[in-house]
Amino acid sequence: MFQSTYHQNRKHFYEKMENFWPDLYGEEYALYDVYRANHEFVDQVRLATLRIGRIYFKIAKLLRNVEDDILVEMGFPRETLSFIRLAPLTSESVISRLDLVYTGGSIKCIEINADTPTFIKEVFSVNGMLCKEFGLGNPNTGMEMLLAKEVQASISAHLDTSKPCHIVFTAHDDHVEDFNTTRYLQQICHLPSRFVPLHHLQIIRGSGLYDDMGNKIDLLYRQTFPIENLIQDQDDEGNPIGLWLLELVQMNKLKMINPPSAFLLQNKAVQAVIWGLHQERNSFFSEIEHEWIEEHFLPTYLEPDYFLSNAQSFVKKPSFGREGDTVEIYDGSGHLLLADSQTTYTGFTPIYQRYIELPTTQFCSEKGQQTGHWIIGSFLINGHPSGMGLRIGNRITDNLSYFLPIGMK
Repeated sequence: MFQSTYHQNRKHFYEKMENFWPDLYGEEYALYDVYRANHEFVDQVRLATLRIGRIYFKIAKLLRNVEDDILVEMGFPRETLSFIRLAPLTSESVISRLDLVYTGGSIKCIEINADTPTFIKEVFSVNGMLCKEFGLGNPNTGMEMLLAKEVQASISAHLDTSKPCHIVFTAHDDHVEDFNTTRYLQQICHLPSRFVPLHHLQIIRGSGLYDDMGNKIDLLYRQTFPIENLIQDQDDEGNPIGLWLLELVQMNKLKMINPPSAFLLQNKAVQAVIWGLHQERNSFFSEIEHEWIEEHFLPTYLEPDYFLSNAQSFVKKPSFGREGDTVEIYDGSGHLLLADSQTTYTGFTPIYQRYIELPTTQFCSEKGQQTGHWIIGSFLINGHPSGMGLRIGNRITDNLSYFLPIGMK
């Protein structure tokens, strides 16, 4: 009886929603349920997001000036080094998402997705609709307006909008989440633009990037297409068109959002640099910043030796990777406890981070009442804390985890 009612209520709610994906990969994705939080929890997440964002954005300035060999050791492809040294015109990343864990009354940062974060429409639009449906306060009230304002401001900062400019939003048009996330951002920014699928873009080396009608593109908004995938792109003749596109950005013949600095911060080895500077109490960070790192960051290294010598459980993750893909959990003796079934990113430099258990809560789903491990997705928009929502599922948050909105009691 419960499941039948849940199914009908969920179906009735989501079928009215245009351009959204309540189901993914043939499975339920967006739940018809809300996590009840209080104002103190929401304020705590926002404060942690602000502090963590400042640490990440500050370290980017340092990393742009280190030697090439250090960046290569961190796992950056050598062909991207000149690209990631480009300073941003505005903030280090227009849209970033922090993955946070609430543990022991404090907020810890698992990682930052600074380059191509998704989970955007869920948090900034759908979350509020579910809160209204359940008669709860929406912690993201006003955040969609902030998102629109900052996206528009970032585009305008990259272009001379006093004259005609050709702005193109792009994504894989056969991937429902990527396509609709990108179209959502295009819709709310309220600037003249076109959506052009990735496979319809054309590049002429040293000249420019062109759309499917032969018009030269001034700014490319590629919200869901990662740089580490882009640099591997080749055309039918074997030409490295992905690298050619990066050349256009370096030559200032194409503007791109998120900017190159976002790819710099996308690398999870950045967290190892932050922790290393903190461990030696390096003066690069102020005393208050060291306090923030101690409170919100996890010990992270490029080798597992520290955890093995201290018999501490740890997580092995690729420096570039998403959705739990290629993540492994080890105990303090180095024995593998759990691994994600996907191993797409094994070619990237691994990092090792202290393991903390994700908190659990009950939730309603098509499968009935369940208990799941949850993680907070908290956004930075041009460095400002903004929307938040939960992903809930297995001990490793993967692409089959559910979206659970946050509402305030």
